[in-house]
Amino acid sequence: MKIENRQQWLVIAVIAIGGLFALDSIVIKPLTSVWRARTDRIAALEQKIARGKGIIGRGQNLRDDWASKQTNTLPVNTSQAEQQMLKAFDSWSQKSRVTITGVTPQWKRESDDYMTLECRVDASGDLQTLTQFLYDIESDPMALKLESVELSAHDNAGQQLTLGLLVSGLVLSHEQQ
Repeated sequence: MKIENRQQWLVIAVIAIGGLFALDSIVIKPLTSVWRARTDRIAALEQKIARGKGIIGRGQNLRDDWASKQTNTLPVNTSQAEQQMLKAFDSWSQKSRVTITGVTPQWKRESDDYMTLECRVDASGDLQTLTQFLYDIESDPMALKLESVELSAHDNAGQQLTLGLLVSGLVLSHEQQ
């Protein structure tokens, strides 16, 4: 092979390698990154569609649950709401035979649409009565939420227990009801 011929082949090889490198950096890498981004976006949209279908499937249950919450909220009048909550705690404690040692209500305005009546409740009893008390609160149709539950024992055998609860009751504005 002649030297000039070899140089031409080397020049052609260098140009071809340079062309492939340019093709890779200018065309192939951007296209693959766009393709990956598109694949990720499609996967995210498919997840959103699946979630949406799940919500649509549960739609009637969600509407029924919201209607139940709206009809079982506390009254807008703060003194009536506190009275209703205190009567409910009294009823649950009598039913479960729990001794309530203190109820501390506190109002919190969350937004213009609703506010909550948070009650710190301290009660004592044995495990069975405290469990029944919690069950009665949770199964009541009133729009309540147990924010926190603290349980502590006062004897070595664990027969005398103290329960600390933070319970929130929902109050909707007139427009929401």
